[in-house]
Amino acid sequence: MVTTRETPRETRRDTPRETPLEAELRRLAGSVPDPELPVLTLAELGVLRAVHTRGPGSVEVELSPTYTGCPAIEAMASDIERVLHEHGIPEVTVRTVLAPAWSTDHITPEGRRKLREFGIAPPRPTREAGPVTVSLGPTRHTADDTDLTCPHCGSPDTELLSRFSSTACKALRRCLSCREPFDHFKEL
Repeated sequence: MVTTRETPRETRRDTPRETPLEAELRRLAGSVPDPELPVLTLAELGVLRAVHTRGPGSVEVELSPTYTGCPAIEAMASDIERVLHEHGIPEVTVRTVLAPAWSTDHITPEGRRKLREFGIAPPRPTREAGPVTVSLGPTRHTADDTDLTCPHCGSPDTELLSRFSSTACKALRRCLSCREPFDHFKEL
């Protein structure tokens, strides 16, 4: 049972800081497994943005989809509501937040480790934080995959079998050394 007694917010300029209660609720909401990759929690996937208390027994959760139209976002919201209800929060609102957009850079190091142990090649870091330059890309897949390694044997000698795998955010690859197929969580 989580007590919803509010403690005063600490403020730094105009940005409110997370209260101890919000931190505890964020930990609970973040512990929910991702419905498509249950080896990861929502916190490890980096889609849980914030938890705000809105009054006694009322909480708002900010959640970002991995991409616009992600079919798992409703299951994520429902699971967060269930977990917070089970811990004594009667009113839970889950709000979808699109900006800043989620990217695979939001996956935590622990999440990347779990993906690798689960047999999924984790996404490679793509960029530094900050504004994103948008440009037209090639019409054919020309990504440099030389630094992508097999999660089973660690060999960099892999080939792309399909740009899509069991979910839209993964590609199907095969290791040319151990011959095992594996998913690669694509960089976004």
